[in-house]
Amino acid sequence: MIDNPLLAREPLPPFPRIRPEHVEPAVREALSGARVRIDEIAARPAPTFATVVEPLEELQHTIARTWSPVSHLNAVLNSEALRAAYNSCLPLLSAYQTDLAQSEPLFRAYGAIEQREGATLDPVQRRVLEHALRDFRLAGVGLGAGDKQRFKDVMLELTGLQARFEENVLDATNGWSYPVTDGGLLRGLNETLIDQARRRAHEQRLEGWILTLDQPTYVAVVTDAESGVLRRAFYEAWTTRASDQGPNAGKWDNTQVMEQILRKRHEAARILGFGNYAQYALATRMAHSVEEVLEFLEELSRSGRPAAVQEFEELEAFAGARLEAWDVGFYAERLQRERYAVSQEELRPFFPLPRVLAGLFEVAERLFEVRIRERSGAPVWHPDVRFFEIESAAGRPIGSFYLDAYARPNKRSGAWMDECIGRKRLASGAAMPVAYLVCNVLPPGDGRPALLTHDDVLTLFHEFGHGLHHLLTRVDYPSIAGINGVAWDAVELPSQFMENYAWHPDVLGRISSHYQTGAPLPAHTQDRLRATRSFHAGLQMVRQIEFALFDFRLHAEYSPERGGRVREVLQAVRRQLAVVPVPEWNRFPNSFAHIFAGGYAAGYYSYKWAEVLAADAFSAFEERGVFDRATARRFLDSILTRGGSRDALEAFVDFRGRRPEIRPLLVQHGIVAPGEAA
Repeated sequence: MIDNPLLAREPLPPFPRIRPEHVEPAVREALSGARVRIDEIAARPAPTFATVVEPLEELQHTIARTWSPVSHLNAVLNSEALRAAYNSCLPLLSAYQTDLAQSEPLFRAYGAIEQREGATLDPVQRRVLEHALRDFRLAGVGLGAGDKQRFKDVMLELTGLQARFEENVLDATNGWSYPVTDGGLLRGLNETLIDQARRRAHEQRLEGWILTLDQPTYVAVVTDAESGVLRRAFYEAWTTRASDQGPNAGKWDNTQVMEQILRKRHEAARILGFGNYAQYALATRMAHSVEEVLEFLEELSRSGRPAAVQEFEELEAFAGARLEAWDVGFYAERLQRERYAVSQEELRPFFPLPRVLAGLFEVAERLFEVRIRERSGAPVWHPDVRFFEIESAAGRPIGSFYLDAYARPNKRSGAWMDECIGRKRLASGAAMPVAYLVCNVLPPGDGRPALLTHDDVLTLFHEFGHGLHHLLTRVDYPSIAGINGVAWDAVELPSQFMENYAWHPDVLGRISSHYQTGAPLPAHTQDRLRATRSFHAGLQMVRQIEFALFDFRLHAEYSPERGGRVREVLQAVRRQLAVVPVPEWNRFPNSFAHIFAGGYAAGYYSYKWAEVLAADAFSAFEERGVFDRATARRFLDSILTRGGSRDALEAFVDFRGRRPEIRPLLVQHGIVAPGEAA
C-alpha cells in the first residue's frame, strides 16, 4: 500500500500516477487508520483543545487530502472504471462521517473542553468548538440508538442517490449529438465551434458536422443559430436530459431518483426534530427561518417581475411573433445587438484566455497585494491543465491553484472551484491551500487561443473569487478555513463581488486584446457592453427567483403522503412568476444538479442572497474608488481571510458599517434608478 499514490503525502496530488484501482484500497486504509485514531483521542482523560480538537482537525485534513483528488477526477476525467471506484467509496465515507459526527464520547469531550477552556480560548478556537458542537447535534448525536442508526442509513442512501442523479445527467449529456449535413443549419455559429464539429465528424468517418450537447455548444446554438429547427432540437435535448421526455426519453431517467432524494431528506430532517428539510438546512445558514427566505424572494420578485414582463413584451414586439422558449435567447441577442451594437460572439476575438487571465490576476494583485505566477512541472490530470502559485507582495508563499479551462468529453458541465488542499497550521504541521478552478469554455482552434465570450469572462472572474476566498484565508483550523464553515448563503459573496470587475472600464481595457491585432476592445464598444449589463435584468432575476422558490418550496412543503410533487410545485411557481412560456415537456428539474446532487438543496436562494451582499459590498468600493487600497484591505480582513471563523452577518457589518441593503443590487441592474427608492 506504500506505493498507492493517494496515500503519498507529496506537496501536490500525483495525478499522473492515480489509477481507478488505487481508489478503494486507499480510502479503506485511510478510514481504518482514522477510526483507530479517533478511538484513541476519544479515550483521553481530561480532554483539552490541544489533545482532542487539534488532532481531529488534522485527521479530517488527512481524509480530505486522500479523497479530494478522487472526487475531482470523477468530475473532470470521468470513466467507467473511475466511476465504479468512486461509487464504491461513497458509502464508506458517508458511514465514517456519520459515525464521527454521532460519537457520544467525542461530543462529551468537546462539551467538557467548552466548559473548562471556553473562556481562555481565542475567538477562532471558540468558533471551531461552536461549529463542532452544532454539527454533532445536527448529526443526531443525542438520538436514541434506533433513530441514530436510521439517520445514518438515510444519509448513506442519500449519498448514493445524489451520485446517481449526477451520473444520469452526465450520461444523458454525453449520450446525445446532432449530425448535420446541410451547412446552412450552422449559420450564425462561431467558426471554432464549427471546426470542432467538422473534426468530430471526420474522426467518426462521417460527412458534415457533429454537434454535441456540451454547455458551450448548447449556449451558442440557442443564442446564435439562425435555424429555429436546430435551436428547438438543442433546447429539447438539453431541457429533457435524464427524464421521461425528449430524444432519449426514459433513458437515464432521474424522476424516481428525485422522488427518493426528497423523501430521504425529509426523513433525515424529521428524525432530528425539524419540520422539514428547509428548516434543517437553515440551521447553518445566514437566513434563520423559512419565512425570512420566502419574504426575501417575494421582495425581489416585486421589484423584478414588472420589469421582466415589460422586457418580454418588448422582445416579442421586436421579433414580430409569439416566442417559444428556444427563440428567446436568439431574439434577445438580436435585440441587444441592434440596441447596443454588440454581441457575445463578436466579442470573442477580443477576449483570448491568456489576456483575460493576465488582467484578472492584475485585479487581484492590485486589490489584495499579492503576486500570481504560473509554474511548470506540477503534476496534472490533463495536458490542458495549468498551475499557478500565489504569494504576498513580499514574496511569502500563500497558496496555489490549478486551472482546467476547456470543455471536453467526460467532464462535468458548468464551472466551479473546489478544495484540493485546505490550509492548516497546527502543532502537527502546516499546509498551504491549493484550489481547483474548473471552467468549460471552447478550447483553442487551429492557430488561435481559446476565445471567450464576455459571459465566459464573468464566469472565470466568479470562480476566481471563490478561489481567493479559499487561498487568502488566514484561519489555521481546516474545518473553518477558506470556504469551510462559511454560511452557505454567504459563500457566493466573494465570487459575485469579483464579477463586478469584469464590467468595470478600468479592467475591460486590461482583459481585452484582439488575438490577431492586439488592439484592446474599443472604448465605444466597452461603453455598449457595459450598457448591456442591465439588458433583460428583470427576466434574468425572475428566472433565478423561479429556480430558488421552486427549490425552497420543494423542500419546505414536502410531505410523505403527497410525495415530492416536483412538477406540481414547479408549475405553481411558474404560474406565480414565469414570464417566458415553457413547453409542457420541459423537464428542467431532472438535470437540476445544484439542488439534487450539489450543495444547494433548499439553498438555491443563496445566489440572490449573496448577490445582494456582493452588490452592497462593491458599492463601498464605488464610493471610494474600485481599487481603493484601504477599502480592499477592509474587505480582505473582514471577509476573505476570515473563513467560517466569524458569523457572516457580523463580518459584513464589520466591512460595510451597517446591515446589507437590497437597493445597490436593483440599481446595479437598472431596475431602479440611482436616486429612486427601492
